[in-house]
Amino acid sequence: MGKIAIIGGGAAGYFLAANLGKELGKDTVIFEQAQMPLQKVRISGGGRCNVTHACFDPLDLVEFYPRGKKELLSVFYQFQPGDTMAWYDDRGVELKIEDDNRIFPVSNSSMSIIECLLKEVEKNKVRVNFSDGVKSINKVEDGFEIETASGIHRFENVVVTTGSTPKFWKIIKNLGHKIISPVPSLFTFNCKDPRIEGLMGISFDQVDVKIKSEKLESEGPLLITHWGFSGPGILRLSAWGALALNERGYKFDAEINFIQQSKEDVIELLNSKKNQDAKKSIYKYNPFDFPKRFWVSILQYCKINENLVFADLSKKQIEQIAKELTAAEYSINGKSTFKDEFVTAGGVDLKEVNFQTMESKLVSNLFFAGEVLNIDAITGGFNFQACWSEAYIISNKLKEIY
Repeated sequence: MGKIAIIGGGAAGYFLAANLGKELGKDTVIFEQAQMPLQKVRISGGGRCNVTHACFDPLDLVEFYPRGKKELLSVFYQFQPGDTMAWYDDRGVELKIEDDNRIFPVSNSSMSIIECLLKEVEKNKVRVNFSDGVKSINKVEDGFEIETASGIHRFENVVVTTGSTPKFWKIIKNLGHKIISPVPSLFTFNCKDPRIEGLMGISFDQVDVKIKSEKLESEGPLLITHWGFSGPGILRLSAWGALALNERGYKFDAEINFIQQSKEDVIELLNSKKNQDAKKSIYKYNPFDFPKRFWVSILQYCKINENLVFADLSKKQIEQIAKELTAAEYSINGKSTFKDEFVTAGGVDLKEVNFQTMESKLVSNLFFAGEVLNIDAITGGFNFQACWSEAYIISNKLKEIY
């Protein structure tokens, strides 16, 4: 009988195997249904791998998790982003902190992380079974009986690191665990509107976004895409509003302040332009820091004549422009997945897991790590950090057992 079965060859599964040491490693098997491991690590951050985030206080760190905030506090007190950086640095992978506090390999390649994990797992002599998906898990007297594509296997401990996989959640449910129904967490907003038509690629450094009907608001960079709105500001809002927006069928109104100024401030600025730049063409002179194409689009939407100069602007026109820049309402109709980095809210009920050890409270010697749990975060390396931390805790617990 083997000692440890790790089900899932992703970030959490490999980080766990990399931390077991040789004694436990040689009695450990990773079961992975795909032909290659670490697929999400490979594509994360546009292929650069956003390893973690430069937030080193657990009390601050948990604020980035819409689900799992309370439970992760004890986890991050045991292993946080500073520990992650040290772990990779000790193994020759140099990391860097970018201006927005996201952390990447200096190489700008996810292969630096993948090769490190593969090397550590191989060093620990952990066996990896590719194309060997798990069909069922049964609790038996001295451990677990696992049926996979390659046959029946028996292990003393099972660690589930399968990610957000509905098929596997059924297996966990059969073991007695409650599964919170999954809904998408990180997604972009679909919007067809004349104000943004043909403006794909235009970005804004900082905007405020509100969904008044749900009392949700967020700030951050925004990107206009061919399907609507994306960018960190939108993704953050989608994470916090995952459940509520799912219930609405992803149909709602979003209010956007593109310049993070008040309507009154914009009115004052445009009135000053009537005096200071009275003879300047409104269409040719954009008084704001966003791209001129968006300014022209707003003027056209407000039906302002192309031949007007600033002195010609009426009080009503100024108020209309100010509203479009600071409190414009856009009808959202649907969502799109953010690149290939699909994240869900949902999974194993957190009340049924001991977060000091990541062990099931219902089934002894059964552990969980990663997105199989009802934990998710905004974009920026936070989801990976939860994987690293949870896996590290499990490795320590298993070392205690043996």
